[in-house]
Amino acid sequence: MLQDLSQYILDIAENSLKAQASSVEIEVEEDTRENVLRLRVTDNGVGMDSEQLSMVENPFFTTRTERRVGLGIPFLKQAAETCDGSFEIRSEKGRGTVIEASFRRDCIDCPPLGDIPATVMALMVGWPERSFLFRFRFNDDIFETGTEELLQVLEDRELFASAEVALWISRYIEQGIYNLRTGGNEGFEEDHQP
Repeated sequence: MLQDLSQYILDIAENSLKAQASSVEIEVEEDTRENVLRLRVTDNGVGMDSEQLSMVENPFFTTRTERRVGLGIPFLKQAAETCDGSFEIRSEKGRGTVIEASFRRDCIDCPPLGDIPATVMALMVGWPERSFLFRFRFNDDIFETGTEELLQVLEDRELFASAEVALWISRYIEQGIYNLRTGGNEGFEEDHQP
C-alpha cells in the first residue's frame, strides 16, 4: 500500500504522462456530510483497449520495462474497497483514461491526504510543457488552479523551473486547501511557519 493519497495521485499522474497525456485533471473531494473522500484523475493519453483495461488491476501487469510490476492501481483499488469505498477505471484507446476511487473517511485504513500541494507542484514543475488542472472540493466549496491559470501570472513556462515559483505554487495550493477546510485563511501563516 502507498502511504497517503498524494502518493496515489503522483503514481497515477505519472502513468498518465507516460501514456502521452498532454492534459491531466486531478480532483480530490472531501465530503464531511456524506463521510466520503473521493479521488478522480482524468487524462487525454493514449488510453487502453479492453484487453489492457481488464489486466490493469493485476499487480504483475505493467507496460514499463524498467520494473515488471505495477502496484499503484491495484493498491488504490484495495485501499478503496477496504474503506467501504469503490474503484472504477474507464479508458478508451485514443481518448484517455479516468480513474476514480472513493473511501469512507472515518475508516481507520482511509489514507490521509498527504502532501497534495507538493505533489501537484512537482507535477507542474517536472512537466511544464503539459497541462495540469487541480481541483479540491470540501463539501460545497471548491479551490481550483492549473497550469493555464498560473501561466497567466507567470507568462513563461520556463519560470516553472524556478525554486521560488515552485515554492509559491505549493504554498498557494496549500493555502487554498487550508481555506476550504477551515472556512478562511485566518491562522494560516501562524500555523505554517517554516
